[in-house]
Amino acid sequence: MKTNILVVDDDKSIRNLIKVYLENEGYNIVEASNGAEALIMINENNFDLVILDVMMPVLDGISACMKIRESYTMPIIFLSAKDEEIHKIEGLTVGADDYIAKPFGSMELIARVKAQLRRYKKFNAEPQNNSIVTIEDLTINFDTHEVTVSGDKIKLTPKEFDILECLAKNKGVVFSVQKLYETIWNDKFAVSDTSIVVHITNLRQKIELDPKNPKYIKTVWGVGYKI
Repeated sequence: MKTNILVVDDDKSIRNLIKVYLENEGYNIVEASNGAEALIMINENNFDLVILDVMMPVLDGISACMKIRESYTMPIIFLSAKDEEIHKIEGLTVGADDYIAKPFGSMELIARVKAQLRRYKKFNAEPQNNSIVTIEDLTINFDTHEVTVSGDKIKLTPKEFDILECLAKNKGVVFSVQKLYETIWNDKFAVSDTSIVVHITNLRQKIELDPKNPKYIKTVWGVGYKI
């Protein structure tokens, strides 16, 4: 069965370019010109990954991503001409898994798409041995991808769950930002990349009673993070 990817961009030439790149890799590509069209297509079809432009008419990418994350967990890669740090952080905060700045090369796009699909298909295809880890009031079910704190269900993005899973399965082990990034993204770490820091901040906001004084995800200053 072919992998289905939804490409959402108001620029038809960009959509066509991405379609050529990814169809040459054997993927099935469906196109949408704005976030509203994308939501309709996602509700009517099964997609393995979404490539989502940030700036679009009718419904922008940030708003569309937030709506998608209410019901779906497939990887989302943001695409935007804006390469400023604030836009990258905003995209990751609302649930995106990766961010590509325009203009982009075919090799970068393909590599990022494949990396996201590997992780998504791994967690949806491989049994997790019904493992459940409980750390004080925090419970993580690796089989169902459910997280609860004091009995309340916590909704995490796929990347947030991956980071929490990695730390929880290696309780007491300190992961540097680089090691955590390369473990989760299965890609080489760039020193300027703040993805891990953003996701850790989001995780703490969701699972910690006091995010500024976390009891689950600890910072080991100058080294990294651990549970």
